[in-house]
Amino acid sequence: MMGPQHALSGAAVWLAGSWALEQFADYHQSPLALAVGTAVCAGGALFPDLDMSGKVTKNQGGATVARTFGVFSLFAAEVMEKISLGVYYATKLSRDPRRNNGHRTLTHTLPFTVLVGWGTTALCAAYGKWAVITILFFMFGLALRGLFDEWAERAGWVIITLASAGAAWFTFANLPGGRGYPLIGTALGVGCFVHILGDMITRAGVPILWPIPIKRRMWMMIGLPNKIALRVGSKAEVVGMRIALTVISALATLGLIAPSVLSRFDIEI
Repeated sequence: MMGPQHALSGAAVWLAGSWALEQFADYHQSPLALAVGTAVCAGGALFPDLDMSGKVTKNQGGATVARTFGVFSLFAAEVMEKISLGVYYATKLSRDPRRNNGHRTLTHTLPFTVLVGWGTTALCAAYGKWAVITILFFMFGLALRGLFDEWAERAGWVIITLASAGAAWFTFANLPGGRGYPLIGTALGVGCFVHILGDMITRAGVPILWPIPIKRRMWMMIGLPNKIALRVGSKAEVVGMRIALTVISALATLGLIAPSVLSRFDIEI
């Protein structure tokens, strides 16, 4: 699945989940917490593709996440791709094929997703707002790059970096203190998981069961059969999924804000 659809799927899942929690578990979030969670989940839904590198010296190529902060994120993607490939060869079994890149390996597994969510929560608990502002800076950048892809392409990575820094600082200044901010780690972990599910409906699949060996393979790619799987970049993905996810996001947002708007005007439904 392409970057914009990944980011939009993260936003849609977080908004729909927040609406469900409010309706059925009476769990309310402030507008700022809801916006932050949605942005972090959208950014997190791009994060696993950090294993797809491009040309660092030419500032070209790579996945959407790798191009977010120019040569800096491209370099990080290059490092992650090599780490992922190293883990692949260190754990592969006899029937796992040879590879020359680490895309859709380590960062597309459940252990990685759990580690990212837990690690983010632990960092926020240990270092407080300074860890929070750093994580938000990166996640806001990914969210901007994914959700507003055409604008981001025109604006360039410097503008995205400055906008991300401003949004992170504003959030830093307005978030309440004295908490571990577990919602940030949860949103990031959920975003990574949504990314894996999104790639599972494409033809290539993901090694979601790693490190469980199956038929002498450690990196078994799991996905939909080719007859019903989405082809990356097809009209069904680029147009169909984007429309469906946008509708879900809009309906969930309406469901979240409508009660407070109606109560302000003393309207009961």
